[in-house]
This record gives sequence, structure tokens and C-alpha cells, in this order.
Amino acid sequence: MNIVLITLGFAFALAFVIGLILGIFKKLFEVPVDPRVVAVRDALPGANCGACGYPGCDAYANAVAAGQAPVDKCAPGGKAVAENVANLMGVSASAEDVVAVLLCQGVKDKAPQKGEYVGVKTCRAAKISTGGTKLCQWGCMGFGDCTLVCMFDALHMGDDGLPHVDYDKCTGCGMCAAECPQLLFQMAPKARVGSVVTCSNRNVIKANVMKSCKVGCIKCEACVRACPEKCISMVNGIPVTDYSKCTSCGICVEKCPTKCYHLLETIEGKPVVVRKSGVDAAPAEV
Repeated sequence: MNIVLITLGFAFALAFVIGLILGIFKKLFEVPVDPRVVAVRDALPGANCGACGYPGCDAYANAVAAGQAPVDKCAPGGKAVAENVANLMGVSASAEDVVAVLLCQGVKDKAPQKGEYVGVKTCRAAKISTGGTKLCQWGCMGFGDCTLVCMFDALHMGDDGLPHVDYDKCTGCGMCAAECPQLLFQMAPKARVGSVVTCSNRNVIKANVMKSCKVGCIKCEACVRACPEKCISMVNGIPVTDYSKCTSCGICVEKCPTKCYHLLETIEGKPVVVRKSGVDAAPAEV
């Protein structure tokens, strides 16, 4: 019995000494933590999606606190988080809530395939090996690479062969845009009004457009001529709407022979897209 008590006493004494030593070393070698890093990290949603360009929320918080990253790069957090982080850092935020949209409406029965594809069933592999599986070289190949990288369950492949965005779940993180080899996804503001064109086929020959996609823009420019506000112009073979002038009169929608134009406000829950080329378009679900 005495041996047991002596052993326990020795163990407790040893533990106390080791703990005391560790505490002293911790104090001696402690690295000061910027309280702003902790505050910024607590303000972030914790998705660790990498959309900000950093490995995770911790790395992004450190970069923001060090002044090495803007305060509005957290796409899942949106405008609210950007403003919160901006207040913590004493700067202004310009972020607005965005979502991802698809720039193709070439469903299976509208956009024919080149032939039977027997390679690796991914969009990137098909792009590298064949340049694309559809006659429309700008079209979605439908293998769903984008759905696999979506961390918020906001993208699902439809029976029509295109990925569909669930706008109730989409955070605008941009992972799908980075993954798509056809560059068919873009980030778009949630709230916009006006007329939108739903085709990205830049072929200027009508016969070739209709051969590759039955719902393609045939470049007839009826929309350009009919617009009373003169806010539609052709850019790289695609009609472009100037939303600073567009009144959503709907005349371009009525005049479009292939129904490429739509009024955004009639498409429930669907945002207008802003492309790098300046072309505006609506999602493929239209």
C-alpha cells in the first residue's frame, strides 16, 4: 500500500514539475498573436473553400490582418462578411453578393455531339483530347467536373446534360468557374434587371450556328435594330446590352427569332451574368 501511495505521489509531483516547466517555456517562447487575426477569423464563415485564393480561412485572416489581402475576397460570406471584416480593419468594402451562372443552354436535344466520345469522362480530358465533344466548340460538355468541386451542394447535373445552379445554396465561391475548361461559369450580381442574351456561340455564319446548336444566336442583329434605347451592340459576334440604358421594354425579346433574349425579371431567381468580354447572359435553365 505504501508503495502505491509513494508511486502516486511521485507521479503527481513529476507532473507538476513538468507542467511548471512547460508553462515557463511557453511564456518565454510565446509568439504574440495579432488580435485582428482572431477577430477576422471569427468573422469568416469557416468554409475553408479556398475561393479567396488562400489555403483556408486561417491563412486568409492572417493575410487580411497583415494588409496583404483585400477584405472582400470571401465569396461564401458575401457582402455582409466583407463589411464586417472591413469594419474590423478600418477600411471600406466594395463587395456585392454574387452567384455562379452557366453561359450555355445547349441541352442534349439542341446541341448535337461530334460523335461518340470514348476517352476519360471529364470535361478537362475531353477538352484536351478532342477540343470539345459538341459541334458547338463553346458548349458545355456535360461531364460534371463543376459539380464535383462545389462544396455547397449548389450544382447538379440535369437530365438535359447541363449543370444547374441551386441559387438558394450558391455562395459565389467561384470554384466551378475555376474548374470549367470551357470557361462557361462566371460570377454575377444577384440583383440586376434588363434584357439578357443566352448564347455564347461566337460563330458569325448563320448556317454553322444552327448546325451546332438549335438555340444559338444567328447574328441577325434584329435586337440591335429594334432596340428603342439603342443599348444593344454586337461585340465579338454576340449582342451586348448596355444596362445603364436598358429599360426592360422587352422588344428585343419579341424580335429574337431563336429566342436568345429574355427579360431578366421574368426569370425567377436567375441573375444576369457579366462576362469578361462584356457580354451579358442568363443561366442555361432558361
